[in-house]
Amino acid sequence: MIDEEILESGVEPVVSTRGEVERAAKAYARDKIAHLQKLAPGPVLFAKVDLVAEGDPARERPSVAEAALDVNGQPVRAHVAAGTMFEAVDLLEARLRRRLEQIAERTRSERQRHREPREWHHGDLPTRRPAFFPRPVEDREVVRHKTFAVTAVTPDEAVFDMEMLDHDFYLFTNVETGQDNVVFRQEGDGFALIQPTPSTDTLEGCAEPIEASDIVPGRMPLEEAVELLNLGDEPFVFFVDAETERGNVVYRRYDGHYGLITPAA
Repeated sequence: MIDEEILESGVEPVVSTRGEVERAAKAYARDKIAHLQKLAPGPVLFAKVDLVAEGDPARERPSVAEAALDVNGQPVRAHVAAGTMFEAVDLLEARLRRRLEQIAERTRSERQRHREPREWHHGDLPTRRPAFFPRPVEDREVVRHKTFAVTAVTPDEAVFDMEMLDHDFYLFTNVETGQDNVVFRQEGDGFALIQPTPSTDTLEGCAEPIEASDIVPGRMPLEEAVELLNLGDEPFVFFVDAETERGNVVYRRYDGHYGLITPAA
């Protein structure tokens, strides 16, 4: 059992396992998540951790750890994979810590805005991005290739990572479907998810307001994606590369050239 002093601000986590998970790793996960609850901006009503040891020896990261917290009615989730279960628990704790700190910061910001009786508050309006440099089409080049070497995550976690990087869109591999997806900020409020095979099931239970986009990425070479980007006013085009069969994003850089984002191999 966990020390009662540790649980003053939360509950004892429920830890389940599948596969050959060491008893010490299970206790390690229980202690880590129990201590983490002290960072929550509200009472933790429920905490569950799933530890899965995949039996396939060919898997590079066979140890999977998932967590679900209920922080005063707000779900907080995380999913990671690592070489060992202890590494997975450490990664899980780090990701949950970041999410709880972000929620706490948002709560403080909202309280501060409510205390200040002014008509306009800094931060109420979305960030204004600089206009694209009007470079002639014939002079534009794909000058940056970026690969996001990240583990598969949920749409909720992808939105969190996107916000941490201050990006407008984010390419990731959906842990629930195994497909390359893109989340992006909508002009009004909230976020949207682009999927090669549209589905709303993957968005159930998301903490962030994420909608399933009606955009379906086409299968094409980079050259066609660039042409499509030039024809429209959208800041990026998400497409399935005809050669690799992976999701790619080509976007407009502020210098007028193109940027290309590809997933990790």
